[in-house]
Amino acid sequence: MLRKLGLGLWAVAAVVIPVELLIELPWWLLVAVVILLIPWMWLTRVGQQAWSATQVGIATIPQRLGSSAVVVVGIASVVGVLVALLAMGAGFEATLEQTGTDDTAIIIRGGAQGEINSGVDHLSATVVSLAPQVLRNSQGQPIASPELVVVASLPKKSSGLDANVAIRGVGERAWDLRPNIKMIAGRKLISGMRQLMVGKGAHEQFSGLDVGSTLRLNGQSWTVVGVFDAGDSHNSEIWGDTAVVASAYRRGSSTNSITVRLTEAAAFDAFKAGLASDPRLKVDVKTTRDYYSQQSESLTHLIRILGVTVGVIMAIGATFGALNTMYAAVTTRLREIATLRAIGFRAVPLAASVLLETMLLAALGGVIGAGAAWIIFDNFTASTLGEDFSQVVFAFKVSPALLWSGLKWALAIGFIGGLFPALRAASMPVAAGLREL
Repeated sequence: MLRKLGLGLWAVAAVVIPVELLIELPWWLLVAVVILLIPWMWLTRVGQQAWSATQVGIATIPQRLGSSAVVVVGIASVVGVLVALLAMGAGFEATLEQTGTDDTAIIIRGGAQGEINSGVDHLSATVVSLAPQVLRNSQGQPIASPELVVVASLPKKSSGLDANVAIRGVGERAWDLRPNIKMIAGRKLISGMRQLMVGKGAHEQFSGLDVGSTLRLNGQSWTVVGVFDAGDSHNSEIWGDTAVVASAYRRGSSTNSITVRLTEAAAFDAFKAGLASDPRLKVDVKTTRDYYSQQSESLTHLIRILGVTVGVIMAIGATFGALNTMYAAVTTRLREIATLRAIGFRAVPLAASVLLETMLLAALGGVIGAGAAWIIFDNFTASTLGEDFSQVVFAFKVSPALLWSGLKWALAIGFIGGLFPALRAASMPVAAGLREL
């Protein structure tokens, strides 16, 4: 009993350890392994036998094309779905991370989780903007923007159904604060007027946001005067003047946050310490990079868990498909394998040939799945709910790192799917194999 348990543990270790190494393997190390594998097959007797047996196995693939295609398609599906889901999380995370910088800071009410449930009064906003670490423009005015975020409901172009969109009230210094913003249609809004600027993503997602259109927001008419491209999550928003938005939504003189540009990134610690020591203020201070990165963490983490869970479930199915295919391949080649053993082929090269054949099929499936995910989903535009329950428009990001992760999953599935059939081929008695018809 103990012996069987020990053998079982060894079998589990023989599968888990190599799979873990494959998943954690950096690309350069895999290239090194392949480079070392070539001279091993070329110069050593065992390697030559393994390559010869592999060639025989590959030559028989057309005779079992259907079952081999099951392995390739199954693994391609696993890799494609996994890469697509992870690319969604990476794209959402990248969009929010691009929104912030290290030399800008956002100030919200102490203890608030985000802008939507924060409140900063007029006195606090004034005190913050006069801090010595806040950069001044050429007229000596602090580059600070008290901002208000409310949520409106507008019909989407794709379905016609209403969805939430963030309306951000911005101050006059918003353009100095975010110099990356470019107008792609129309013009900037005029302070004190019921005018709106629409982010590129919101313009693509929602109806009625063309330049010159009129919107009814909270019972008042607003005119769309421009479309802007910020290259970050602000593309999902509609901007108006802070004071006008506050008046329309009856928010008084308070805002949700104040964002400032610092003299330099290194000034943040002194800026934060100065606000923390001021008894008039009860605020939390973060760089905008940290703030928006934290806003993306929960959803990105959820998407990654979902992606890995779905990938594991599909990988189990693909692994059984590979096991079934390679067991069938070994069974149909029992006499051939026994003949190779009889003429001097060792067990190790025969096992290596079966394993290598399976991993080649897996690699082909991995390349197909990763390539399909890259072609279909890279820069694919989607939207999801942000921390303020409004739509955040983002693009899927299929990076080389994700493609490499998908390929490693494919190789891991191929290893598991080929290991046990390989061991069967190596351990088969020669006499029993020669009796097979």
